[in-house]
Amino acid sequence: MLHCNMNTRTAPIQLGLEDLLGELHYARRNDDLGRLALLSYCEVRRWARAAGEDALAEHAAALVTDSPQTSREAFLDNVDGLIILLEEAHGRVTRQHAALQD
Repeated sequence: MLHCNMNTRTAPIQLGLEDLLGELHYARRNDDLGRLALLSYCEVRRWARAAGEDALAEHAAALVTDSPQTSREAFLDNVDGLIILLEEAHGRVTRQHAALQD
């Protein structure tokens, strides 16, 4: 029973992250700064909290709220770093989900 419950819990987390990464990559390719800020502050934080990735949630919030960005390029560099952290989280979530499938 626990095995079934764990599988149904990790699948939405994994799929949500894949959708979020897709949206971030699309907004990044189009240099949509407003969309990147919204996704970082709202969606990344929401996903990270649901996944138990509290440090990632704090990092995403800090990207938008801690201090004004010094330049457009600095903001985009920070977003690129956030995307890398999310891709690393995707690897962890995928491995966890695969382990639960065994």
